[in-house]
Amino acid sequence: MNKRVYIVFILAVLLSASCIKQKEKSDMMRFEVFETSKKGNKLSKVTNFKRSDSAVSIVLKPESTLQTITGFGGAFTEASAHLLNQLSKGNRDTILKAYFAKDGARYSLTRTHMNSCDFSLSNYSYTPVEGDKTLEHFSVEEDKDDLIPMIKDAMVVSEDGFKLFGSPWTAAPWMKDNNSWVGGKLLPEYYDTWALFFSKYADAYKAEGIDIWGFTVENEPMGNGNNWESMHYTPDEMTNFVQNHLGPKLEADGKGDLKILGFDQNRAHLKDWVDSMYKTEASSKYFDGTAIHWYDSTYEIFPQELQDAHHKAPDKLLIQTEACVDSEVPKWQDDAWYWRKEATDWGYDWATEENKYLHPKYAPVNRYARDIIGCLNNWVDGWVDWNMVLDIQGGPNWFKNWCVAPVIVDTDKDEVYFTPLYYTMAHFSKYIRPEAQIIALENSDNDLMVTAAKNTDNTIAVVIYNETETPKSINLLLNENTMEFSIDAKAIQTVVIPN
Repeated sequence: MNKRVYIVFILAVLLSASCIKQKEKSDMMRFEVFETSKKGNKLSKVTNFKRSDSAVSIVLKPESTLQTITGFGGAFTEASAHLLNQLSKGNRDTILKAYFAKDGARYSLTRTHMNSCDFSLSNYSYTPVEGDKTLEHFSVEEDKDDLIPMIKDAMVVSEDGFKLFGSPWTAAPWMKDNNSWVGGKLLPEYYDTWALFFSKYADAYKAEGIDIWGFTVENEPMGNGNNWESMHYTPDEMTNFVQNHLGPKLEADGKGDLKILGFDQNRAHLKDWVDSMYKTEASSKYFDGTAIHWYDSTYEIFPQELQDAHHKAPDKLLIQTEACVDSEVPKWQDDAWYWRKEATDWGYDWATEENKYLHPKYAPVNRYARDIIGCLNNWVDGWVDWNMVLDIQGGPNWFKNWCVAPVIVDTDKDEVYFTPLYYTMAHFSKYIRPEAQIIALENSDNDLMVTAAKNTDNTIAVVIYNETETPKSINLLLNENTMEFSIDAKAIQTVVIPN
């Protein structure tokens, strides 16, 4: 080989090596990382990473798909809507855009209450006239000052649109065996009237320009300790009502496409309810899925119960329809509190000794991130927070059942506080879109929680939660590509991989 040929050969080798390195670098850089952390990141784009010698290995398996996502979001309550009406237009718009706009959290699945609930200003019903079996006097007039305007304004802000389902806390007292807002059961003579109530509600909201996606049959049918609005069913009573009254009525009224979600209470009791709902083909016909809450424990995920519910009815929806940090007055402008293990839940004071482990003091951010990832990894296809907006007391709430919301407002000062819970919710709702599919993965670190979803545009969103006090280096593998980055201590990240 002469000198000129040799030089050309060496240059070709160097150029080839450089191209390979550039390709590897390009492959590694084809992702974005957004982080919320105890140190102060708030859904911030992160580009500088600290690496260590040992790294967590996360292997994505997009060819192995699991459940299809329905959506993520929160609830329109009279409390939230009333507060928005007391703010300046600028702050009201800021909150609605933060939740629903494309550059906000992009909420896609939402809930509202039918008749009043504890987060109403008072007790009220759309059917105030006693004995009105045909509901001639049905009216949603009570919702027209606050709730309906909030929902309609959110619809204007949302480019993608969102699903809305209604949940009743109770029928009017005159339909119940105890003639009370609290507790008691629906009298059998009013089963058809109560089924008509759902149909009338859908019509009334449609007349206001709002399409209802579906319903849960009853919020917390096992009761809530005789505190605020409630109405009790056994599993078989609810199944009977849906199978023989609600389902047929919606079908007869041309509303058979409206979703019906059964149960709507805590996961620990799932088995009895899905066993009844899905006992036979006839009993399961009108149920589109199961609704669940987290209040048996805001720490324990109950994975076995979720797995069993899915396997009992693998083609049905399984949606977390309510969760919040309850029994707490929100901390104002104190991000650090939301990362500290100081918050309790409603069972902390009264739980029996053997159940104390279900109700520890636990950081609010940890509850949300840990639960949502745990749910997604156990067949849940939707996760809905409770109130979108509360005040500095954790209300308004006629029962004084104070709770925390992702957005807190001081109406006297016209000030808004986006808590770390808002950004935690956005890590999921913004990047895992409706109709995405959860995909399988392998994670080498048991202290790191990870879930991943493939969107319909083929982008992949990976949500990682590091609850520990130690930053971690990560090697994320997708097909033949490796993405190297790190996650801070006490941080949640969403990694977005383009198609």
